[in-house]
Amino acid sequence: QVQLVESGGGLVQPGESLRLSCLASKFDLDYYGIGWFHQAPGKEREGVSCFVGSGDGRTYYSDSARGRFTISRDKSKNTVYLQLDGLKVEDTGIYYCAAGTKARFSMRPLSENEYDYWGQGTQVTVSS
Repeated sequence: QVQLVESGGGLVQPGESLRLSCLASKFDLDYYGIGWFHQAPGKEREGVSCFVGSGDGRTYYSDSARGRFTISRDKSKNTVYLQLDGLKVEDTGIYYCAAGTKARFSMRPLSENEYDYWGQGTQVTVSS
């Protein structure tokens, strides 16, 4: 059974950084797209970034994430990272990673409909 475990969340001040990790087990990352999603308090979950394909793969970012967040993958550790730089108060919320085979070929790789497996989430709080 596919398992995803997120870690790395925490409480930081505006402008600071965090690195989130998504440890995947029992499946090969080359055959799944891995996405990161953000759910702010009282709002719907939305796609932030994803990594699809093998090797260097392809990466996608939401408008709010582009230029501040960086997704990367370490296949030897079966882990996908999301580096969060320049954090803002509005980045507060739960961050989920998800895996899906459809995401690899999707025209909308940041849509949660393309993902079948989800982690439990990790809380990020940005506050002064």
